Amino acid sequence: MANTPQPLRRTALLASGVALLGLLTACGDESATSSGTPQPSQAARTAGTAPGSATATPGDTAPAVGATPTDTAGSASASARTDGRCHTSELRAAVGRVDPGAGQRNFPVVLTNTSDRTCTVYGYPGAAFVDASGKQLGPDPERAAGSPKAVTLTPGKSAWAGLSFSSPQISGARTATPAALLVTPPDEREPLKVTWTAGEVPVGGNESSVSVTALDAGTGP
Repeated sequence: MANTPQPLRRTALLASGVALLGLLTACGDESATSSGTPQPSQAARTAGTAPGSATATPGDTAPAVGATPTDTAGSASASARTDGRCHTSELRAAVGRVDPGAGQRNFPVVLTNTSDRTCTVYGYPGAAFVDASGKQLGPDPERAAGSPKAVTLTPGKSAWAGLSFSSPQISGARTATPAALLVTPPDEREPLKVTWTAGEVPVGGNESSVSVTALDAGTGP
């Protein structure tokens, strides 16, 4: 077999080396792409995605451009602050002006939400006349017929119940002059104390009963 000239052998070896180097470079590029490393064109597409629809990749910690951060703690707190009944500590009680009629004396008993959350009242408030020492005068008021309904009170809003009794001058009932009216919100144990300035109330004898209606929205008729 004839010997290959030395110059031709070096040329062939150099060509083989160049071809091998090109093959290794191509393999390296393909490996980088499949491993998830963003190419310049991919990064450009992500940055240019419409606000709110950017696609996150594993390891991303910054929020998508234009997206609104989710505050799960704040949402739970907001939900908790808009549920449940109104507690005594969240309410203020007041007695409105008398509304006389047909031998009756009628007063709106108003509960106002003084808290910073929305709550509800449902049913009848408790009511009791007391003297200066705190002793109750007369029996508990009777509940007037009606259909109780839940009343939602946003901060500053009120609900009212009607407190009624026959005029003592007409009924001839035994009377007393209370120092205060204790008003207990529905399903609560602690009452609210309201100074009573409307004079005598019936506490015994004929036609001595006092009645109270279920709560309704507002501050009175």
